[in-house]
Amino acid sequence: MSDVINGSCLCGKVKFELRGPFNSFFVCHCSRCRKATGSAHASNIFTTPDNLSWTHGEDLIRDFKLESAKFFGRNFCAECGSPVPRVSEERNFAVIPAGTLDEDPGICPENIIFWDDRAHWYDEMSSAPHFAKYPDK
Repeated sequence: MSDVINGSCLCGKVKFELRGPFNSFFVCHCSRCRKATGSAHASNIFTTPDNLSWTHGEDLIRDFKLESAKFFGRNFCAECGSPVPRVSEERNFAVIPAGTLDEDPGICPENIIFWDDRAHWYDEMSSAPHFAKYPDK
């Protein structure tokens, strides 16, 4: 892991730098995280806000807070809609979607949470055929 890890949204208009140390790395299978990511789980690295700095496109960041939840929210790029880091001022941490990082953060998930809420099809994925790219037709 380098001292500075670069990250960006899908279109590249929002860019950031991340520095360690990191507090934790969770993979979350709760229904909120599944809906927020459109996937089987969210993979989030937690750190302090001062370890995150925006290098481009901060004005494109939009924030969504789920009113029915005390702390759940997500930030995303207004151009491409992909997730970007979110700072929680009230809890003094930054949530970094691991998939937004352009480099290895040097940390692996240490906890898988809300396992009992995982998608019913999640366990079957490991037995599906694996391809390096699109499968041949």
